[in-house]
Amino acid sequence: MAETIEILKTNLPQALWETFFMVGTSAIIGVVFGLLIGLVLFLVGSNLFHKNIFLHHLADFVVNAIRSLPFLILLITLIPLSAMLIGDPYTPAGGAIALSIAAIPFYARIAESAFAEIDYGVLEASVASGASTGQIVREVILPESLPALIRGFVLTLISLLGYSAMVGTIGAGGIGDLAIQYGYYRYETAILIVVILLLILLVQIIQWVGDACANHFSK
Repeated sequence: MAETIEILKTNLPQALWETFFMVGTSAIIGVVFGLLIGLVLFLVGSNLFHKNIFLHHLADFVVNAIRSLPFLILLITLIPLSAMLIGDPYTPAGGAIALSIAAIPFYARIAESAFAEIDYGVLEASVASGASTGQIVREVILPESLPALIRGFVLTLISLLGYSAMVGTIGAGGIGDLAIQYGYYRYETAILIVVILLLILLVQIIQWVGDACANHFSK
């Protein structure tokens, strides 16, 4: 027991920081670019705006192609890209690159679905009033879909937290790496239990805060 406590004292703070770094970085990148791609998919797929079948099908294909890959396969596939960008792919930064690539199409689909749920009559009235596409996006589309976007962000964040544990399979850091290196390879069952409890706690906190924010912005 004393050895387990010592392992946790020595390694857990660093593992948590690496997890927060990977999840936080990829969540920001995923939401920013995913929101833009989702918006493009919505605008070029709608008769009210700039319908472009070719562009819609192209973006749709790219999003589906990336989403079709299980994260572990995507992680391994992106090792050469991470090595080219940062030198050593077996680091939290390398893990953040893979998580970001996974997060972008994931959130793009969530954003596109959130925009599609907006009342068609509201959008039609906005277009009929003579508002530009930029004005409609800023003043109608984003405000109307904000609660759904927040809930989608929560879902993305929780998924990334789970994916970040898989990054430990290649030794790139985080609490997943801690669980594998000590809980699995060294048979320290208590380490596994601590990691599981931490993941449950983090998910509960993220869900609670996200629901509170979404309810606040709901009409």
